[in-house]
Amino acid sequence: MNLIDPQGHRISNATPPSLDAYERAARELLCMVGDPLAAIDQAIALSPDMTMAHAFKAWVMLLGTEAPALPAARAALDAAATLPADDREQRHLAAARALAHGHWREAALQLEDLSLRYPRDTLALQVGHQLDFFRGDSRMLRDRIARALPAWDAAVPGWHAVLGMHAFGLEECGQYVEAERQGRRSVELEPHDSWGWHAVAHVHEMRHDPRAGIAWLQTTSDTWADGSFLATHNWWHLALFHLELDEHAEVLRLYDRAIGGTGSSVVLDLIDASAMLWRLQLRGVDVGGRWQAIAERWLPHAASGHYAFNDLHAMLAFSNAGMAVAQQQLLEAQRAAMDSDGDNAVFTREVGHPAVLAVKAFTEGDHAKAAALLRGIRPQAHRFGGSHAQRDLIDLTLIEAALRSGDVPLARGLAHERLAQRPRSAWAQRLGQRAQALRLN
Repeated sequence: MNLIDPQGHRISNATPPSLDAYERAARELLCMVGDPLAAIDQAIALSPDMTMAHAFKAWVMLLGTEAPALPAARAALDAAATLPADDREQRHLAAARALAHGHWREAALQLEDLSLRYPRDTLALQVGHQLDFFRGDSRMLRDRIARALPAWDAAVPGWHAVLGMHAFGLEECGQYVEAERQGRRSVELEPHDSWGWHAVAHVHEMRHDPRAGIAWLQTTSDTWADGSFLATHNWWHLALFHLELDEHAEVLRLYDRAIGGTGSSVVLDLIDASAMLWRLQLRGVDVGGRWQAIAERWLPHAASGHYAFNDLHAMLAFSNAGMAVAQQQLLEAQRAAMDSDGDNAVFTREVGHPAVLAVKAFTEGDHAKAAALLRGIRPQAHRFGGSHAQRDLIDLTLIEAALRSGDVPLARGLAHERLAQRPRSAWAQRLGQRAQALRLN
């Protein structure tokens, strides 16, 4: 049986009950709440030949950027390979197959073409948007969604998510006024849209307005954190605002309650934990034994070599926890990745491997080497993914490496740069004072 989804697309081999389960999975994924994998498994159980249910499952497994999920994603694609599929469904399967074999750019391009033909396909828009994020493609984060906007209005289910995605793309392109407007519209329409809340949090971060960011997230946490699998990341944003105000005790409280202290082993959560501990440590805050707990959760991914952005955050944990064997495993995995034919070879070669070596050098006290490596990658750091806010970690590490190495001209130049970006930041002012206090040889 072929039924039609709420956006007007045919769903091959669906029944009314399986389509209901599929739509529940789609709504949960759009809001980043609940358990879309459980819902899609229910759809498959109800209709084993439902092509899009298998494609959806593959996408969910792939979006976590975790190598252990690849076999399940490939199995879902194999299950769909011989099933009836129309043009849209075939395009989903081809794009997911490309990503499952390490071809991130090809998958993103195939989804771009899919969305041009079927602009109301929310799964294609959302997955493509995430791939743009993982590849650091700010322009496509915005424009992939902008191209689809004329096909949408408030009468079409999922409009809130399209607005939220557009908001984040606008923010990453520096269009903060319009980004905030779209993000606020998103959560007004659907208060549980985690990505809409996230987009506006980014606006406040990039405007360097931590008090506005706290006002946006702190009093509304019961809404945006409710059942959200993006909650850890939004708590991370809230902690980042408190960090900018030097409220270190509050940052550690949030870390222990909602970021690193949750026990989560999900890679996207581990990234936030490593990033926050490193920012605290760069400020001279004692983080106690927290590195050890996070490093242990990173261990299953030490030898994956799957995604360079993950590698950087794993190395932060391994280096600060003193796990020499894990560090070596990660470096060997990166070398193997650079010899592969997947896109991660480029991500790793251009940014990920030098970044990991810089972290290792920094934690071993070779700050001059760390600074040299980071200077080499900073202009193209977006190529291994993440947001502007996340990649700020590279700038912060570079400034501290320059200060600690005693490179006076570089330290002063970087400190002046930071102050120009964040003139009201107490931390930026202290960096400037430290740089000025250095003595030229």
